[in-house]
Amino acid sequence: MSLTSTPYDLITMGRVGIDVYPEQVGVGLEEVSSFGKFLGGSSTNVAVAAARLGHRAATITRTGDDPFGRFVHQALRAYGVDDQWVLPVGGLQTPVVFCEIFPPDDFPLYFYRGPKAPDLHISPDDLDYDAIRAAEVFWVTVTGLSQSPSREAHLAALEARSGRARRDGCVTILDLDYRPMFWDSPAAATEQIEQALPHVTVAVGNKEECAVATGESEPASAATALLDAGVELAVVKQGPLGVLGVRGDESVVVPPMPVEVVNGLGAGDAFGGALVHGLLTGASLTELLAGANAAGSYVAGQLSCSDAMPTAAQLSAYLAEGAAR
Repeated sequence: MSLTSTPYDLITMGRVGIDVYPEQVGVGLEEVSSFGKFLGGSSTNVAVAAARLGHRAATITRTGDDPFGRFVHQALRAYGVDDQWVLPVGGLQTPVVFCEIFPPDDFPLYFYRGPKAPDLHISPDDLDYDAIRAAEVFWVTVTGLSQSPSREAHLAALEARSGRARRDGCVTILDLDYRPMFWDSPAAATEQIEQALPHVTVAVGNKEECAVATGESEPASAATALLDAGVELAVVKQGPLGVLGVRGDESVVVPPMPVEVVNGLGAGDAFGGALVHGLLTGASLTELLAGANAAGSYVAGQLSCSDAMPTAAQLSAYLAEGAAR
């Protein structure tokens, strides 16, 4: 059972790791001489982003029983994210991810998650279903569906929320975060996504991820396919064409907020945290997408990811700056 009876604004579940970013930009790793260490993992960083925006957040994940695992706990606590469901897995190491930085749009990632990442060892028996049902927003990613027992745990958690989500209006979000290196094929991912979508109220992804999920490469068609699968809000990131949001009969495209990109890797997680913020605060669809775009832009202009997530005051100021340009 949860250590507290007060429901969380957000619980995320999925990947965690250590992001190792080069301090030299525009060169390959073989040329890099120094690095910075940051908290990483998509779902974990979404929890950080939401906490920075003032929400009560927790994450469900696994680390190695090692110094990097201890760093994960220290970082989460410093950001105000509850770490009670972040547990070590014996015999495995906390994942490390290296990146190269070639602004404005080339950021190769190198995942060190073998032989199997601890976060893929979450099992259905590990979960606090009462807390998951009670959270206002529950966020999972497609990566968690890639292997057992994590796959079964994610589906069990989604199924546990289905009744309340449809009845009481709480939000369940599937990040379509498709990473080819975690799957045998796109078809294997599609099969698992199809199992998850009926339990999801919001789906978010870029054009390529939406195509894997639905078979539709055109954004409006992909959004329609997601709604037909049971999703109430489909969010399709279109790069320089902005972001498309479709909810019921309402369809909105919000343009991106220009920024001189330093490192684009944290932008999606910042977008996710601000999307959660907008849903929790009752923003209109246009406001929701504009805030998410702004948060992504804000973080893309900085080197780090988790450390760069904006507060509500910073995000509001950044939005106002953009409107004044």
